[in-house]
Amino acid sequence: MTEIPRFELPIVPPERVTGWAGDSATPGGGPELPVFYPATGQQVSVLVEDNAAAVDVAVQAARRAFDDGPWPHLSTPERIAVLERCGQVIRENADELARLECAATGLLLRELKERHMARATHNFRFFADYISQRRGERYDQMPGYLTTVVREPVGVAALIAPWNAPVALATMKLSAALAFGNACVLKPSEQTPLALARLVGLLQEVLPEGVLNLVNGRGPVTGAALVAHPGVDLVSFTGGTETGRAIMSAAGQRLVPCTMELGGKSANVIFASADPERALDGALLGIFSNNGQQCLAGSRILVERPIFDDFVDRFVDRAQRIRVGDPMLAETELGPLASHPHMQRVLAFVETARADGGSLLTGGVRREDLGKGYFVAPTAVSVPGNDARTAQDEIFGPFATFLPFDSAEEAAAIANDTQFGLVSYVWSDHLPTVMTMTERLRSGVVWVNTPMVRELRAPFGGYKNSGVGREGGAACEAFYTEEKTVTLPKVPPPLRRLGDTGG
Repeated sequence: MTEIPRFELPIVPPERVTGWAGDSATPGGGPELPVFYPATGQQVSVLVEDNAAAVDVAVQAARRAFDDGPWPHLSTPERIAVLERCGQVIRENADELARLECAATGLLLRELKERHMARATHNFRFFADYISQRRGERYDQMPGYLTTVVREPVGVAALIAPWNAPVALATMKLSAALAFGNACVLKPSEQTPLALARLVGLLQEVLPEGVLNLVNGRGPVTGAALVAHPGVDLVSFTGGTETGRAIMSAAGQRLVPCTMELGGKSANVIFASADPERALDGALLGIFSNNGQQCLAGSRILVERPIFDDFVDRFVDRAQRIRVGDPMLAETELGPLASHPHMQRVLAFVETARADGGSLLTGGVRREDLGKGYFVAPTAVSVPGNDARTAQDEIFGPFATFLPFDSAEEAAAIANDTQFGLVSYVWSDHLPTVMTMTERLRSGVVWVNTPMVRELRAPFGGYKNSGVGREGGAACEAFYTEEKTVTLPKVPPPLRRLGDTGG
C-alpha cells in the first residue's frame, strides 16, 4: 500500500486569532471559526469572529485616530518615513508572514516569499514615492482672484481583503489609504486571517494608535456590520461580484464611496501569428499560477483554428506534467485549493462542461494520492461554444476552457461576450492584429505577449461586472482624498453694501 504523504505545517500558527482596535484586541463576541491548512485538511487555528459591537469598537478607534489624532496632519516627509518603515517591517518579517500565509491559503511558499511579500513591501514604497511627487492646482484665469485645489484625507476607510492573496492585495489598499492620511479598519477573509493578523500586530509598533484596526469574521456578519457602520467614510473591496453588489447596495444607503475589484472570466487570445512557445508558457501561467485562484486568470483560452489542435495537445501534455503537491517544496508548481467546499465546486464544473456538450481534456479529479488536502489535477475542457457555463462562470481554480476562433473580429466578439471585463491577454507578433484586439476588447486591462504584470502607476480595474473604480497611483489618490477648492481675492474686491441707504 502506498503511504499517504503527510505535509508538515509551514509554521505553528497562533491558537486563536483576534482583531485589533487601537492597541488592544477586539472584543470578538461571535463564535470561534476554524482555520484549516489546505495541504492536509487539518484545523490549525480558530478565528474569533467580531460581531457588530466589536466592529463598533474598532471603527470608533479609527474615528478617534482620524478626528483627534496626529496622522491626518503629518507633513509629507513624516508620513513618507512611516510608510517606508511599514515596508521595512514586511521585509524584515517576510519569512514568517509567508509561512503564515501558506498555512491558511496553501499557496506556494516560494511564490509567497518571492512575489507576494515583495509586492507587499513594494506597495508601501510605491505610495511613499507617489506622495513625494504630488502636485497641487492653481487657477489665475479669473481676474483679481487666486484659486487653489487641495486634497485632504476622507476619513475612516473600510478595507475588505480577499482570501486568494491576502497580504499582497490587502497592502495595496492599506498603503494607499494610509499614504493619503486616512485611518483604516481592515477585514480579511475568515478563511485566511493568519498573516494579516500578524502584520497588523507588527504595524501597531509603527503607526499611531487607532490608525490601523483589524476585524475578523464572515461577510454577512462582520463585513456587513463594517460597511453599515456610520463611522465609515469609504469602502474598498476585492472579492466576488455578488458580494460586491451587496456591499455597494449597503454603502449606497449612506452615499459612501466604494471601489470594487470583482470577478473575471478573462479571455486569453492566441493567434497563429504568436510565438508558439511563449504563448504556451503564458497560457499555462495564466490559468495555473496562484493555484488557479485569481480573478486575473486567463481561464477562457481562445485559439485560432489553424493551430487549435496542436496548441491544445501541447497544453494538455504540459498540464499533465505540472508538479502538484506540498506547497512548501521549491519544486512544487501547483498547490491545493483554499478550502474543501471550493474544491468540490471546482470539480463540479467537469460535469457542467459535459452537460453543455463539452469534453474533458485532462484532469478534473481530486488528487487523492496526496492525502486529505484539497488538491485538484490541472484541468482543461473543450466546449462547443462560448455560451457553455464553463466559458461564462468564474470557476476560480486550475480549470481552463478552450474555444476556437477564425478571425480577430470573431475573437474579440467571443472575448467580449461575458458579464465580466477585468483583463484580457493577446498573443500575436502581428502588429495590426494586436492593434485591432487592444481597441476592441472590453476589459480594464489588456496584456499583450506577456502574462500578468502590474504597473502600479496605471489604473487597474474592470468593466461591467468586474468592478467599479480603479486602483493605482492617481486612481487611489482620487478615491482616498477629498478635493477642496479655496478661492482668495488678490486685492479686496468692491462689495455691494446691502441695506446701506447712505444716511
